[in-house]
Amino acid sequence: MTALTLSTAAASGLRADAIVVGVAKGPKGPVVAPGAEAVDKAYDGGLAGILETLGASGSEGEVTKLPAPSGFKAPVVVAVGLGAVPEQDAGFDAEALRRAAGVAARALAGAKKAAFALPITDAADAGAVAEGARLGAYGFDAYKETGRGDAAKNGKGPLGEAALLGGKPRDAAYKAAIARATAVTEELNRARDLVNTPPNDLNPESFAAVATAAGKEHGVKVQVLDEKALVKGGFGGILGVGAGSAAGPRLVKLSYTSSKATKHLAFVGKGITYDSGGISLKPAGHNETMKCDMAGAAAVFAAVVTAARLGLEVNVTGWLALAENMPSGSATRPGDVLRMYSGKTVEVLNTDAEGRLVLADALWKASEEKPDAIVDVATLTGAMVLALGNRTFGVMANDDSFRASIVEAAEEVGEESWPMPLPEHLRKGMDSPTADLANMGERMGGGLVAGLFLREFVGEGITWAHLDIAGPAFNEAGPFGYTPKGGTGSAVRTLVRLAELTAAGDLG
Repeated sequence: MTALTLSTAAASGLRADAIVVGVAKGPKGPVVAPGAEAVDKAYDGGLAGILETLGASGSEGEVTKLPAPSGFKAPVVVAVGLGAVPEQDAGFDAEALRRAAGVAARALAGAKKAAFALPITDAADAGAVAEGARLGAYGFDAYKETGRGDAAKNGKGPLGEAALLGGKPRDAAYKAAIARATAVTEELNRARDLVNTPPNDLNPESFAAVATAAGKEHGVKVQVLDEKALVKGGFGGILGVGAGSAAGPRLVKLSYTSSKATKHLAFVGKGITYDSGGISLKPAGHNETMKCDMAGAAAVFAAVVTAARLGLEVNVTGWLALAENMPSGSATRPGDVLRMYSGKTVEVLNTDAEGRLVLADALWKASEEKPDAIVDVATLTGAMVLALGNRTFGVMANDDSFRASIVEAAEEVGEESWPMPLPEHLRKGMDSPTADLANMGERMGGGLVAGLFLREFVGEGITWAHLDIAGPAFNEAGPFGYTPKGGTGSAVRTLVRLAELTAAGDLG
């Protein structure tokens, strides 16, 4: 991954492949952003005019390359758009810096080193630029010829090093910001790798093995319940979903504990390593990206490991509900009734509404430990994509204040979310004449119905929230900002931020 360094060197004297500067969109044309004063001076104060001549406006995501001024050791200046000039004294927000750094890092794929002369006024800004650069430089080439060690040789590898000019290498706050950015981005990119791994290589057993190895490395206790243990424990939801596959299901528990913790968070992730829809087979055109249906479990896994790496003073338990949903002679059929781990029975009306079944068992298991709060994360419903689009996840909860806190945390770290209701009148649609409830309800408001189903499996008195990341978890369009095509790592940073706020006593 891209190395991060803090540098007090002058832009002109730093040996690098490129100098990255920011340019904002002003009312009368592009404006050179703070941090690039030395570069602008070398152009005799005319950098904005040169960029405008080259067609630059300062719009977000825009990249303009030009020869560096005489005397610079770097041969190229890369001007990246930051968006509108902020209001007086407001400064550029962290997300603008993340996105600009991400765009620049992607544009510099194959370069060994780039100096980032973006607006860094404090340690938080340095952390944002560092995050953006590492996330923007991400690429997944494990299954290509370039992924066999030749990536750097043929110029397609990620940016080798991002040197943050204006950083303070000896300042404790700056060093902490870079350390945090390093942990968050490494684990988030690991989550992206998992989402991008094809399902013939990632199944419940191999996912559990990845979690076990990471746990040993970072001091996270890992417990894996295999098929025998799931049968013995009565996990009917997870077993029912996995019944049609040759790859057996797993329930993985990851435990990070701090001796100074006073709070306990539980994160629960949907981990359908491939979702064919089961007997209720998905139509053609809807199967090709279903390797991403374990993105919730990947996010939970990454968040727990990150909390451990950061040494947060909060206990965090992650539950990965892993299964492969396949059609076969042994698969669960529409009309079957499953007895869940909680003891409730569920009539399966549609085997493609499987995520809620594995989550239900994991939620009840998580509830037994009586954590202070549970957050589940899942690529759960197409209805949520229809409601919120491809970049925003929905947040439902049994506590309005907790739901608001999650939305605020997501906004703080740059993830788009939106609070969604749990209308009581929709619960009746899941009534079943045969079982305690059905796994389907009214078609309209299907994302909310799924949330109501999950609420049935949360222990009494436990604060709970549900994040439906079906839209932003997998980007089928082109890359933007620091977001690549393919797996995005959606919700990882929100979960980490929730853990940080809980550790600090600022969340509930």
